[in-house]
Amino acid sequence: MSDTDKIKIIATNRKANFEYAILSKYEAGMVLFGTEVKSLREAKVNIQDAYGRVTNDEIWLINANINEYKFGNINNHDPLRNRKLLLNKREIRKIKQELQEKGLTLVPLKIYFKGSRIKIEIGIAKGKKLYDKRESIKKREVERNLNRI
Repeated sequence: MSDTDKIKIIATNRKANFEYAILSKYEAGMVLFGTEVKSLREAKVNIQDAYGRVTNDEIWLINANINEYKFGNINNHDPLRNRKLLLNKREIRKIKQELQEKGLTLVPLKIYFKGSRIKIEIGIAKGKKLYDKRESIKKREVERNLNRI
């Protein structure tokens, strides 16, 4: 593994795997300000309530909270601003086509450093029903019991 492929996870959206069934995953870059990058290096980010939206053949990350950098000046960023995600045109068209289906949404799964670049893993997801969530809880408890033994 070379230096450019080292992955350091900044934040994961554990709620996404519980609330949704992930159908497909994509890796995207993000358009960020300098103070946002510094906050991400300190892992000051929350993507629990974030989601993605396709607007004018561009994908935007909405409601992701990257806290203000505490040593920033008056040019500090807005923590809840919409951030553009960088994908190939082919991938954007494919995501747009998949989201046309009723009940599917675009959720962020994790944010990580890949080398010196910040990447986000997004997934096309379908909401789980209550009985599916119970099944997930049961499966998690069985795995815990097996690990204890």
